[in-house]
Formats: sequence, C-alpha cells, structure tokens
Amino acid sequence: MKIRTARLEEIPEIMKIYDTARRFMQEHENPTQWKAGYPSRELVERDCKQGWLYVCEEQETLAGVFMFCTEPDATYQKIYEGKWIQEGAYGTMHRMASSGQIKGVASFCLDWCFKQCGNVRGDTHEDNYVMQCVFEKNGFQRCGIIHVEDGTPRIAYQRIK
Repeated sequence: MKIRTARLEEIPEIMKIYDTARRFMQEHENPTQWKAGYPSRELVERDCKQGWLYVCEEQETLAGVFMFCTEPDATYQKIYEGKWIQEGAYGTMHRMASSGQIKGVASFCLDWCFKQCGNVRGDTHEDNYVMQCVFEKNGFQRCGIIHVEDGTPRIAYQRIK
C-alpha cells in the first residue's frame, strides 16, 4: 500500500468510499456519526484543493481516504474530562474511510500520519467502536472529550513519539 495526495478527478470514487463507510457505520451500531451525507462533496473538494486529502492505494486501486493537515484544529482548542498528552505542533487526521476491500487500511493510514510529524490527534464518535479500536491498537491514547462544529461530543485521541 502507498499514500498519496488525492486528485480532484478522483472525487466521485472517493465519495463512493465515504458512502461505503456510512453504510458500514450504520450496520455496526453507529448510525448517527456521518448522517445526512457527511462528509459533503464540497468539504471533500475543499480538502483536496488545500492538499489535505489523501488516498491509500493498493495496486492503483483506491483502498481508503482521509484528511490530514498540520494546522491547528479549532475543535481541539478545548478538551474536557482530560487533557492532551503534549501541546505544541501536531498533525490532525479526520474523515478516515476504507473501501472495505483490503484489511489494515486504517492502521496503515494512521501510521503514515504519525511518520509525518510524530504528534497526531484524531477523534471519533462514542458509538464508533471500530475506530476507537483502530486508534488504540495503533498506540493512540484517549485524552478526553472535544466538541465538533455542530456541538456534539467526540472522544479525542493523541499519539506522540
């Protein structure tokens, strides 16, 4: 597998991966995290234009997609019921999704993110047990609770060198 920056012409295929991920969540006790078509095509296109959208390829087939950037995330300014392991510069991983065709895609992507900066933050819905397990098996620690733009809580994770 390899990671590379996504291309605008791949957005239709990327949106199919997000559709697959939404169905998977609904079938695995997480029906509300990505409701109403989240992430929107507009958001995915914006991430792509900013150079923050990445794909995981296996033999030229898109196996996964995620957003990664090293700019501060506004939703991570306040953390409740805990604290970040380390302050300072960090990378943020959001909107991880797999096509469901290849095992280990999420772990591969998280490891790639960590290699970029050695201090990575992410978050997930309290009902997203699959992503919680992925974070934890990849060395991320639960740090507390953050609130996303719409005010709903998420479990915050961080991994440092």
